[in-house]
Amino acid sequence: MAENTQPQKNEQRVRIKMKVGNIEFEIECREDQVQRIVEKVLSTVTEHAKKPVPTIGEPAYPTGRAETCRGILERLWREGFFAEPRSLSQVHEEMTRIGYHYDRTAVAHVLLDLVRDGILTREGRPRRYVYVQKRPPTP
Repeated sequence: MAENTQPQKNEQRVRIKMKVGNIEFEIECREDQVQRIVEKVLSTVTEHAKKPVPTIGEPAYPTGRAETCRGILERLWREGFFAEPRSLSQVHEEMTRIGYHYDRTAVAHVLLDLVRDGILTREGRPRRYVYVQKRPPTP
C-alpha cells in the first residue's frame, strides 16, 4: 500500500509499507527514487532469506570453536598424543598449535584431573612431571 504525504519544496514524497515473509519495513522517499530504493530493499531481503535459519538449540550466530580444556585434552588422548610421555610444556604447545589458548595452570589442573580419573599417569617429580596414557582409548 502506498500513500502520498504532504509535498515538501515541490517534491512529492511517498511512504510505502511492505511486508515480505516475516520482515516488515517502511520506506519514505521522493517519488523518483521509489523504484531504485524498493529494488535495493528487496535485494537485501532476498540475500537475508538465503541464509540458513538456525534450528532449535543451535546458536543464531556462529560461535567458532568453543571447547573445554578437558575436552581438548581428552581428544588429544584419543588421538594417541599421550602414547609417549609429555611434559606440561609440550601439552600446552600442542594445544596452542591446534588453535586453543588456555592458561598453563588450567592445563595443569585438567592434567591432574585426568590422572585422578585413571586416564593418564604422571611420572617424575614436582615441576618435572611427564604425563602418559595409563590406558589406551577404546575404539
